[in-house]
Amino acid sequence: MHPAFLYLPGARLSQAELSAARIDGHLVELGEAYVPADLVETADARASTLASLVQPGTAASGPTAAWIHGAGDAPPAVHHVKRSVDRRLRPRTSGRLVYHDTLLAASDLQILGDIAVSTPQRTLLDLATALHRDPRVLPWMDQLARAFPGLAAESATTLRSLRRVPGSRAGSAALERLAVRTM
Repeated sequence: MHPAFLYLPGARLSQAELSAARIDGHLVELGEAYVPADLVETADARASTLASLVQPGTAASGPTAAWIHGAGDAPPAVHHVKRSVDRRLRPRTSGRLVYHDTLLAASDLQILGDIAVSTPQRTLLDLATALHRDPRVLPWMDQLARAFPGLAAESATTLRSLRRVPGSRAGSAALERLAVRTM
């Protein structure tokens, strides 16, 4: 997405000016930024709004990546990133950002809106294996599986082929239920 269409609070306009433009109907909130009201909301546009949170060497993952790929209307309240480089990082974190220090393989990454994002299949696998710890990821799984028909069945097959993955039993069961629902 071209940077001219992205309005970050405090960059070109203050938060008050952006809020006034939103009230007037010229801009809408999208992620951490504002965009023109008539802009088509794409994965690139969603990812671009999070560029200030996803620092170099990390990639959007989990519910954040699911939202970028088209799951849900609103972004998650807390964003998730994973390490995407071989070296260890000293991430900037906040109350709105969770950093997972597990390496995402290059094959599990794609570039959207100038940031790295986990692929839809990797995102669904991550959500499925996190389900036993956090049942709040289930709606993100459901919406991502609906956005990509056939992804749940493909991910269930992939998860069954992996060995010694924490949460794989609960994740496989959830993916199989989603595969039946989204076919």
